[in-house]
Amino acid sequence: MPMISPQDQQTLQKLFEGLEGDVTITNFTQRESLLVIPGQECDYCQETRELLEEVTALSEKLHLDTRDFLRDKQEADSLGVTRIPAFVLQGRAKGKVRYFGIPAGYEFSTLIEDILDVSRGTTNLSDTTREILATIDQDLHIQVFVTPTCPYCPRAARLAHKLAIENEHITADVVEVSEFVDMAQRYRVQGVPKTVVNDRIELVGALPEPRFMQQVFEALDKGEQGT
Repeated sequence: MPMISPQDQQTLQKLFEGLEGDVTITNFTQRESLLVIPGQECDYCQETRELLEEVTALSEKLHLDTRDFLRDKQEADSLGVTRIPAFVLQGRAKGKVRYFGIPAGYEFSTLIEDILDVSRGTTNLSDTTREILATIDQDLHIQVFVTPTCPYCPRAARLAHKLAIENEHITADVVEVSEFVDMAQRYRVQGVPKTVVNDRIELVGALPEPRFMQQVFEALDKGEQGT
């Protein structure tokens, strides 16, 4: 039984007619025949792969590159993939657009909208935000912790990914926190969405774009003060 209903498949096919460039989804998973890494049983690896297979089958411009997390460790390391399930959207994005966990529930819409933006290499960020992004020349790591049932999470997740699409120095991760208990504990995630910028600034809730950019610059300022 497909994970995406026939009706939704038709809707997505029509939506994907607007894709401009090709998008490759590099998915890291774990084969059943290999030994499982303690603490990384990857309960949702199969479901994530099947969902991505269904999505990429809906357009000739979408490609799925499935890699084994253990056998392809060098590539995983080069893309900063340290846990699974995980995948990276590659196309015209300038920075890194990554997911950790299955993009289920409300986060499925985040995936679809990200695919459209990555195919274009541009987003609907405001002119003011674009001007600010043009001044960022330091590495910036944004992590947005979400759950599939959170209706406010896609707004925060999309904003982080838009910044990465527009700036080569930005890596943006959307993390399905219930799949990674160690990360929930490390970052003291008690509510979602929660955003962590460069491990220095922590934000709770889906902030408006201007306020979020202020916090981003605060994280950069703290980094400069610490050097």
